[in-house]
Amino acid sequence: MGLRRKNKRLVVLSHEFVIQNHADTASCLVMGFLLGLMFEVSAKYAIIFIAVQYNVTYTTGINLHNVLEKIGDNGEQFHFYDYGPKDIATIFFYMLVAINLHAVIQEYILDKISRRLHLSKTKHSKFNESGQLAFFYLFSFIWGASILNAEEFVMNPISLWKDYPHSRMLFQVKFFYICQIAYWLHALPELYFQKIRKEDIPRQLCYICLYIAHISGAYILNLQHLGLILMVPHYLVELIFHASRLFYFSDENKQKGFTIWALLFVMVRLLTLTLSVLTFGFGLARVENPGFSIADGNFNVLPVRIGCLGAVCLTQAWMMWKFINFQLKKWREHIKNQIPKKKITNTKNKRTKKELNRANFVNGSAKVEGGASPRIRKSKPV
Repeated sequence: MGLRRKNKRLVVLSHEFVIQNHADTASCLVMGFLLGLMFEVSAKYAIIFIAVQYNVTYTTGINLHNVLEKIGDNGEQFHFYDYGPKDIATIFFYMLVAINLHAVIQEYILDKISRRLHLSKTKHSKFNESGQLAFFYLFSFIWGASILNAEEFVMNPISLWKDYPHSRMLFQVKFFYICQIAYWLHALPELYFQKIRKEDIPRQLCYICLYIAHISGAYILNLQHLGLILMVPHYLVELIFHASRLFYFSDENKQKGFTIWALLFVMVRLLTLTLSVLTFGFGLARVENPGFSIADGNFNVLPVRIGCLGAVCLTQAWMMWKFINFQLKKWREHIKNQIPKKKITNTKNKRTKKELNRANFVNGSAKVEGGASPRIRKSKPV
């Protein structure tokens, strides 16, 4: 891990050196950007990495998404944010921050717990994965739910397509998306830094790439409202699953959380499909400003809507297929565990009957009740 210290001296820039010191390297880069704010020459470059870019200021005289109508005094300014190429630098900075947080959680929390549990290598790898994701899902769910509550997106589902394109974002919405993209991008090098087993890499790489594609797509296509509403319940379901797996590793009898997860998993899949069909199939198709314009951030054309809806439907179908296979696998394992018990009881009964039959015959002579063998009559000579 990044914060561990070992007495063994390693060759500089070797694989083990990079793995053990990657968090220290990332923290040095973060400190370098922060120190850059102290000098006038470097401040204008360092601010691109640290602060959220593309600030757009409006006054209350402009009617924008019905947000400015809530502001009272005339002349009051309200700040929105757009996206652009400079966001790549900001995402890179917060990706370094995510690497540091990953190493801190691993070193000071997960490693100490796993040492007490004495887990096997397979369970230890899954424990670390679930521990990291549980912290992330918990933080993202609370943050996303607070944004939905403040902006009242849930109470007004028409806002998913009304006044599209939503090219102007509030600070919390944009910063939320930047942190989300940064976290999932940081998970790619962590596959190397954490020495993930080769058999686990394809599975983790698959869902990491799906997260990056869907979150980045919602951010670039100005579908931030829809993406936020779909992410929050999805993160809640994933939080329950990984928290249940952590409790399962501590005590294998604690499996009630998986039942709650299974029920919510199916409900969230149906919710995702319903909102996606409603937004792409009906809402965006009937807005007043259909067209394609990169400058205005308008991507409301039929090919884009079909592509987005197809991507969501295929992803949900793939997740349901994996879910059904997982449940069938658990069901088969449960049946296999019960069949040997029945066989063992049947074989014990059969063995006891054979032993009784053998005990009734000694040296070819049958024993009568009471343990006495019958006398053999001597044949009289004729």
